[in-house]
Amino acid sequence: MFRFLEYLLIAGYIAVLLVISHWIGQQAYSWMPPEATAEAQKIDALFSFLVSVGAFILLGLVGMMVYSVLFFRASKHDYSEGHPSRGDVRLEILWTATPTLLVMWIAFQGFNIYQQLNILGLGQIVHLHMPLESEPAYAAPVSNDPKGTTETIGVFVKQWDWSFHYPNNVTSNELHLPVNCSTRLNMHAQDVLHSFYVPEFRLQQYIVPGRNIDIVLTPIRTGKYHLKDSLFSGTYFALMDANVYVESPQAYNQWLAQVALEPTTTKNQAVAEYIQPAKTLFKSGWYTVAPSKSPVITVERMVSNDT
Repeated sequence: MFRFLEYLLIAGYIAVLLVISHWIGQQAYSWMPPEATAEAQKIDALFSFLVSVGAFILLGLVGMMVYSVLFFRASKHDYSEGHPSRGDVRLEILWTATPTLLVMWIAFQGFNIYQQLNILGLGQIVHLHMPLESEPAYAAPVSNDPKGTTETIGVFVKQWDWSFHYPNNVTSNELHLPVNCSTRLNMHAQDVLHSFYVPEFRLQQYIVPGRNIDIVLTPIRTGKYHLKDSLFSGTYFALMDANVYVESPQAYNQWLAQVALEPTTTKNQAVAEYIQPAKTLFKSGWYTVAPSKSPVITVERMVSNDT
């Protein structure tokens, strides 16, 4: 009878741990920036599950330690050694198989999320036009895209500037994305390694020089976000950011039409820092690449060969 009550108490304690651990896992959603893409939801769900598992293990071990200290501690003058315990084969199998299956499941979920991002390192889906230096590059629209992307935007990054080329030949230093539409980003690094990172998107992707990196994302939350270069390859990389706007398809098309009619020049913070006088007493003499000029939001005029 006592053994049955003991098992019942352990089962009740495990049930309480499951409820508390699940609650802690749900709180993990508030620890992250707002979810702005469908991919962010999958990543946060996996993160919440890992927090729940960690909370269950931590609370379970602490509970066992407190229980042992309260009910099985030796008396003040008891210096005898405890009875040597022998290994239990069932217990050994349990705590070996459980972590193994858990790690394999987490690895499978991570691989599944990565596959859904549809990242292509050398994809030939986008036909890229790479003209001379005087003529900006642009990405042509995607045809027969298996994931059904509605827009393809070329992302070009260099020290210290982000530029985005849209299918209607608009070039901008702002990334605009239509909400609830899958958009393919065709990314190119023009000098050194860079990294595309928007915290609300839960996406961090290296951009390697000489390679076309394609990534598909689906924004689900309108608003203004900030793109960062999370890979610091030299001076001023901390200043490499760009505004990201997720908006309705109507607002997106309206912005494209407005930019085509009113080209503007934007401020490059790296240039502003570079031209400021040095604030140190002694010059280091280290060579620093001069920042490029401020980008211009413009529209490219395509001229037919027949004219």
